Amino acid sequence: MFNKKNSGFKELNNTVPDTLIASNVSVKGDIHFSGGIQIDGTLEGDIIAEEGSSARLWVTEKGKIKGNIKVPSVTINGSVVGDVYASEHLELAAHAHIDGNVFYKVIEMAQGAEVNGELHKLEQPKASVTSLEEVGKENQAG
Repeated sequence: MFNKKNSGFKELNNTVPDTLIASNVSVKGDIHFSGGIQIDGTLEGDIIAEEGSSARLWVTEKGKIKGNIKVPSVTINGSVVGDVYASEHLELAAHAHIDGNVFYKVIEMAQGAEVNGELHKLEQPKASVTSLEEVGKENQAG
């Protein structure tokens, strides 16, 4: 269904998106999901993975999110205005642009990727997506 050769992303654990927000689509409101989702269009709202899931998010070069991301595994090659909470793996590709704080367990950052905010490494093993918000508050307070 999706053309993996042209996505510019590495596959992680053989996961492919099963949902697509196409480049001509704009969504206003929060998205709660499990599985894989690829954002080629625009999202104004938070995107939150179901707790305990091994959900995966791809934001392509054309993708734009204005809201917080709370997903275990995230690949960004587009723009995000909001905080990113990746409890497992975060990949910032060459065209990634983030205006917000980033909370991660493992991060890969390509030359050209940009973060306008703070980077916070998550210390506890396999933090749940919902508890990441509390970790962010603790890190910002301390």
